[in-house]
Amino acid sequence: MNIQEFINGLSNGSLDKTMQKLYGKSDRELLRQKVRYIGAAEKFSKMYPEHGDIYVFSAPGRTEVGGNHTDHQHGCVLAAAVNLDVIAFVSLNDDNVIRIKSEGHKANEVNLDSLDIIDDEKGNSNSIVRGIVSAFVESGVKVGGFDAYTTSDILSGSGLSSSAAFEVLVGTIIDDLFNDGGMGAVEIAKIGQFAENVYFGKASGLMDQMVCSVGGFVSIDFFNPMNPSINSVDFDFSGAGYSLCITNTKGSHADLTDEYVSVPAEMKTVANALDCEFLRDVDEDKFYSELPELRKSCSDRAILRAAHFFAENNRAVQEAEALEIGDTEEFFRLVNESGDSSANLLQNLYSVKNPQNQEIPLAIMISKRRLSGSGAVRVHGGGFAGTIQAFVPAYLADYYADEMNSVFGENSCQILSIRSVGGTQIKI
Repeated sequence: MNIQEFINGLSNGSLDKTMQKLYGKSDRELLRQKVRYIGAAEKFSKMYPEHGDIYVFSAPGRTEVGGNHTDHQHGCVLAAAVNLDVIAFVSLNDDNVIRIKSEGHKANEVNLDSLDIIDDEKGNSNSIVRGIVSAFVESGVKVGGFDAYTTSDILSGSGLSSSAAFEVLVGTIIDDLFNDGGMGAVEIAKIGQFAENVYFGKASGLMDQMVCSVGGFVSIDFFNPMNPSINSVDFDFSGAGYSLCITNTKGSHADLTDEYVSVPAEMKTVANALDCEFLRDVDEDKFYSELPELRKSCSDRAILRAAHFFAENNRAVQEAEALEIGDTEEFFRLVNESGDSSANLLQNLYSVKNPQNQEIPLAIMISKRRLSGSGAVRVHGGGFAGTIQAFVPAYLADYYADEMNSVFGENSCQILSIRSVGGTQIKI
């Protein structure tokens, strides 16, 4: 397939069904995506005019739906891929070099002759690419060079896992072009996590990569983190009359590292006090019966956060079960309960360093007032600053977004849908 053939496929409608699977059935959104893809194709053509055959790939962002701060304690989560993604136009080369130019970023270039960890490279995208290639090569895959241009509508800092989407995108490209798709979505997710942890130098769980790679609603049990139990949940929120709204409250993430680190660290102090490494291994009844003793070695906040884990871990499973049987009323009750637990027990809605700034509690207050008991709202992701998530009746979605944008700035609120497809190649 060459670029003109792909553009013709967009223009004549032969790609419409594929695009609808990725972005929904809105005519307006379909047109926006066609313009976006054509623009990316033209930029790729200008950067690499010598290339003939091209391949087109997409990997989605993700939203955490249930299981706030449970994965690092080997707990359960419910998450879903969304219709924001990173896309790539790709052509093979004979240089044994991978070149990736991402819109708005410096070009990445990785020579495949050396796949060792480079300390000076940690923290940038070259390390991610090198780490992903090394994992494929270690599995016996012969990876060659390619040139790619990518563009993303997953805003950095939005809490929708732009980094995991990029990792899945690169993994999917390599798996499809050099391995006939033999690795599969689950292993691609694990490879992305490996690259981020070992080559990039950032400790992370597996949830983000797994959801971006698998797609749709995904219920994950991390009891065995090296081989998590993964189940797809079949539910159509759009068909049920609800929209997923993510609002970026524009709170600063600066100087919050110790806040994020404190959550798993404090949960582990409780687990250790009960002779376990992770809270998932602790008997919940024993936790409550040992509260007097726990207070001698653990802070009250650590105990509260542990209590959040036990309830939230059960809720994530219950939320998936509610969706499986189509019980939206129960699902929303559980989501609201989760939000209350994050506020009162987990305490990750704002930073104790700067209690005057409480963008997330403010956004939740406005949301509850607008929703008037319908749908649900909660903090989204790690918390302390950033985003909230709301399930809004479709007829209210535009009004809700307008109100959130008026408070937090233009385009703060995005109306999204759940995407059933994970990392994928787009073919005519």
